[in-house]
Amino acid sequence: MPENSRPKGPAKAPVPKRPAWLKWLLRLILWSLGLVVAGTVALICVIAVALAVAYPNLPDISELADYRPKLPLRVFSAEGILIGEFGEERRNLTPIATIPKIMKDAVLAAEDARFYEHGGVDYKGMLRAGMANMNRAKSQGASTITMQVARNVYLSSEKTLTRKIYEVLLTFKLEHLLSKDQILEIYLNQIYLGNRAYGFAAASEAYFGKPLSDITIAQAAMLAGLPKAPGANNPVNNPARARGRQLYVIDRMQEAGFINADQAAQARKEELHLRDAADPTRLHAEYVAETVRQLMYAQYGDSTYTRGLKVYTTLVAADQAAAYRALRRGIMDYERRQIYRGPEKFVDLPNDPKELDEAVDDALADHPDNGDVMSAVVLKANAKEIQAVRGNGDAVQITGDGLKPAQSGLSDKAPPNIRIRRGAVIRVVKTPKGAWEITQLPEVEGAFVAMDPRDGAVKAMIGGFDFDKNKFNHVTQAWRQPGSSFKPFIYSAALEKGFTPSTVINDAPLFFDAGTTGGQPWEPKNYDGTFEGPMSMRRALMKSKNMVSIRILQSIGTRYAQDWVTNFGFEREKHPAYLPMALGAGSVTPMQMATAYSVFANGGYRVNPYLVTRVTDHKDKVLVDKQPPLLNETLRAVPQRNAFLMASLLQSVASGGTAAKAQATLKRTDIYGKTGTTNDSLDAWFAGFQPTMAAVAWMGYDTPRKLGDRETGGGLSLPIWINFMETAIKGVPVAEVPAPPGVVNVGGEWYYDDYAPGRGVASLGVDSGPTQPAEAIAAPPISAPAPVEERSRILDLFRN
Repeated sequence: MPENSRPKGPAKAPVPKRPAWLKWLLRLILWSLGLVVAGTVALICVIAVALAVAYPNLPDISELADYRPKLPLRVFSAEGILIGEFGEERRNLTPIATIPKIMKDAVLAAEDARFYEHGGVDYKGMLRAGMANMNRAKSQGASTITMQVARNVYLSSEKTLTRKIYEVLLTFKLEHLLSKDQILEIYLNQIYLGNRAYGFAAASEAYFGKPLSDITIAQAAMLAGLPKAPGANNPVNNPARARGRQLYVIDRMQEAGFINADQAAQARKEELHLRDAADPTRLHAEYVAETVRQLMYAQYGDSTYTRGLKVYTTLVAADQAAAYRALRRGIMDYERRQIYRGPEKFVDLPNDPKELDEAVDDALADHPDNGDVMSAVVLKANAKEIQAVRGNGDAVQITGDGLKPAQSGLSDKAPPNIRIRRGAVIRVVKTPKGAWEITQLPEVEGAFVAMDPRDGAVKAMIGGFDFDKNKFNHVTQAWRQPGSSFKPFIYSAALEKGFTPSTVINDAPLFFDAGTTGGQPWEPKNYDGTFEGPMSMRRALMKSKNMVSIRILQSIGTRYAQDWVTNFGFEREKHPAYLPMALGAGSVTPMQMATAYSVFANGGYRVNPYLVTRVTDHKDKVLVDKQPPLLNETLRAVPQRNAFLMASLLQSVASGGTAAKAQATLKRTDIYGKTGTTNDSLDAWFAGFQPTMAAVAWMGYDTPRKLGDRETGGGLSLPIWINFMETAIKGVPVAEVPAPPGVVNVGGEWYYDDYAPGRGVASLGVDSGPTQPAEAIAAPPISAPAPVEERSRILDLFRN
């Protein structure tokens, strides 16, 4: 059939052409998708390469499985009271199981509520943070607790992309290696919380002065608000901001269901009391803590401050507190009698009350309170009244007797640097009756030490008026002349040469040329300038007669006495063999004196003082466990009968001699001791004991100068000793010391049985001299320890 004869169907509609713009749009979309896919693939490749390169370079975190942060050295009293902490970081490692749930909940609410749900990285948080960086949204933080652990333990806080990548990688690694509880435990112990505190246990002690186990919801919320900004949110530095952050955490805890509405409301109302570093009731044992620090550093080196050593001492908190109060009171009583030296500073005060508070704060910033000796700024002053204000805003009004210590500064004729006027920075104290009294910080120093004479355990040690002001430990470092408090050791030597408590010795004038003294010609005097003639050795010690002591030393020989005193722990070279040794012209420390008097107290044994009883690591594994020494003949320093007779003589001093105030005040007979005042009253001492406690008090200036013409050991140091003993031996039964073998009592007086009346030295320096021939003065040699080793360094005092 011809082609043109075929039937024709309907004609096809022409295909419409796409618009050119649509073609370009499709091409653009396809190209964009291609670029996105290619970019994503490239980014994945880059990240994969970065991970391949960076991951092997990540630090080894396996050690975190056995987390061991830097832990400070901590020093405790015998009862376990913390008295010192040394290290760059305050930290107390606390296992997760012992951290209170409320503390964990507060931290999770504040820092990472989804901690137990996510895998270490909070992607929603990271997205929020990324949007915030482009100013698209408000940042709410993206760092999880795991990320903070990675950063705090291994990385810096710099904000760079490289650091962030490493942080994320470390986070994944931590989540893979450790459990959630392990990570949270590290965080709770590692995080910095201001005030040198690392970890929440240390922060609880630093801010509230209480263990973490006793924390309240309000306190936990305050602490949980610190990690975000430990400086700005610090309740010490910025109470208002810290309060705002605390309320935020309480709200978050309620929202997260950790606490209910009632608990939240109660927490918001709770008033927080921060620990006051200047709290006058806290235990002051800074000199003890520093001595222990030196001992530990000598043993463990730099690791002392990082391995978490816990050192337990012999210190008894009640005794230490009593010693601190007694020494401070004694020094301030002396200061009250001194000439007023004037205000510490003068400032211009504005009249505007609003500006006045700030000016007072600025003025007192460099003059903080010194315990109970508080600083204040004078607002108004005249001869009858001083009005002042303290740093805490308390008003101070001083009138009447409270003005007496500074009367010279209230005179119209007072020099400008002495006159008390508006803007003067002064010191004030509260009197026992609750009134205010003006005073001044002392220039004089003091020391006090007490030990158990039965084993050498140091029960109290105060090395000076204020550790922050003067870190020199006068108990162990101050070499001073002991004055008359040294006489008992000369008397002790004389007992071995035939002298007895009833030996009559002439209290009459003496003169020695330079050849005899080893220096200048010497004409000694008694303290009161009078001479009483012949008297017994017991009475001579009771009245502290210098002429008698010199005659005794002259008789027994200076070389013999020099050897003898080493039995008590004194150093031979510090007590030259010349007659002034009889009056305490050598050099001793208060610690040496306490050790020496302990020999008389314990029946003739020399026990070295010690401070440390136990040392443990941070897991309480015992590293050192010192047992107190048992008194035995290897520790024998002098014969038992010698110690007994000397105790009898010292008991007379405390009952009716220069220290009669001791027994009269304490109202007990087992009190023994001796006063000591050096030439020109440069040093004032009292050394004494009760059979369970030997103690020594000293006062003097660091650069020796007169304490005052009428100042003595009996007036300055004895009251300190008595005030301490009133607390230290309260409730201790009166000790009855039985007579040892080798002594007899004849006519109410004690004698060695071989030097009883008719066989010892009857008199000395009376008429023609000793009534016995020279041969009778010599006593048979006794067995005694070798002279004490060199102990000039502090550490040697406590090593044995």
